[in-house]
Amino acid sequence: MTDVSKLLLKLSHKLFCAPQEQEAFIQALIDPQPYPSCILWVNGLQDGEMRSHPNPLPFSIEPSLPWQPTFIDRLSLIEKPGVHPLHEAGAYYCLDFSSVFAASVIEALPERPKVVADICSAPGGKSIFAWQRFHPEQLISNETISKRVGMLIGNLKRCHVHPTIVLSTDPSQLSLRLPQTANLVLVDAPCSGQSLLAKGGQAEGCFHPVTIKQNAQRQKRILAHAAQVVAPQGYLVYMTCTFSPEENEQVGQWLFAEIYRSLRLDPSSIWQIISLTSQIYPVTACGPSLG
Repeated sequence: MTDVSKLLLKLSHKLFCAPQEQEAFIQALIDPQPYPSCILWVNGLQDGEMRSHPNPLPFSIEPSLPWQPTFIDRLSLIEKPGVHPLHEAGAYYCLDFSSVFAASVIEALPERPKVVADICSAPGGKSIFAWQRFHPEQLISNETISKRVGMLIGNLKRCHVHPTIVLSTDPSQLSLRLPQTANLVLVDAPCSGQSLLAKGGQAEGCFHPVTIKQNAQRQKRILAHAAQVVAPQGYLVYMTCTFSPEENEQVGQWLFAEIYRSLRLDPSSIWQIISLTSQIYPVTACGPSLG
């Protein structure tokens, strides 16, 4: 390994005990490899009917993993789903497989939520995932950053996701105007974006302590308000696309210590991913707010 920053090396030591795992983690970030495209089937258009999968499939797909939802397909490296006519028709939504893994925790919910609120929605992948999985009576998709709202609306319209309410407001306003409203609240929180490096992307300063601290504080503020939107017996799902414990496990610990300390949680095992969860703070359950 060459040109490995001290901050990245320090992070690898936080995450993994075994030297070979530390080295593999670093290598994945400094030498990103091609990875398959992934699609979420929303409505295959065939003979005027809406179907989750067209038959025959227009793409070459990879074998499904044990936890992979049935409406998700991993495609072979040669496939380019973004240019296929079915994409423009709204038959599917393209997303990273890592996003599928994160969102798949909602598979553990014991019943269909009537109202789903996605607090940090754009570009729309988690909203569409939840809609396809549950078809709730109402989907609320919020995006605070106004310049990202257009792409959110465009993706929801293209994929024929309805009924949907799209908002562009601060989470503090949601907690005031929509208290105890949603049976499922999703928070794909803003973060330092360290995982982007594994995809060949850029994330300037993503390992710097100041960047990490700022994002962790931002996440806590969002979660504090998002928790108030959760209805009694509802669920809050929090996820990021970064690795630092300060933005993940430690925020989760803070959430239980400061926000949910007076609530009783009834955890449900997420068997699909239980062997893949954090060694530091294994979030292997979703728990309803009984508050």
